[in-house]
Amino acid sequence: MTEQAREQIQTLIDNNDVVLFMKGTKDVPQCGFSSRVASVLNYMGVAFQDVNVLSDEGIRQGIKDFSDWPTIPQLYVRGEFVGGADIVTEMTLSGELDQLFEKSGVTYDKDAAERIRQANG
Repeated sequence: MTEQAREQIQTLIDNNDVVLFMKGTKDVPQCGFSSRVASVLNYMGVAFQDVNVLSDEGIRQGIKDFSDWPTIPQLYVRGEFVGGADIVTEMTLSGELDQLFEKSGVTYDKDAAERIRQANG
């Protein structure tokens, strides 16, 4: 990973409470896994910065090296790497994502989170 990519990634993570490195954008995801995570965050009313890795090869490979995680999407909350689509899905269904948002002071819609669990329970 280039130093420029590392600095760009670190700045994004430092300057945003919630960052989703994804394929596409939160409004137009370009893969099913990215769509799933963006949809959960959007449905729960979480304000997040989306980073389209398809628009920058340095970021696309750099984020994998940065987190030592091989896949996209990647979710960061208050500087902490949370995981990819499967982990975020599991955390949403178990309530762990709610707990992380509460601990981190991230605003989200608790009722929406509960509706997700009810629909998938």
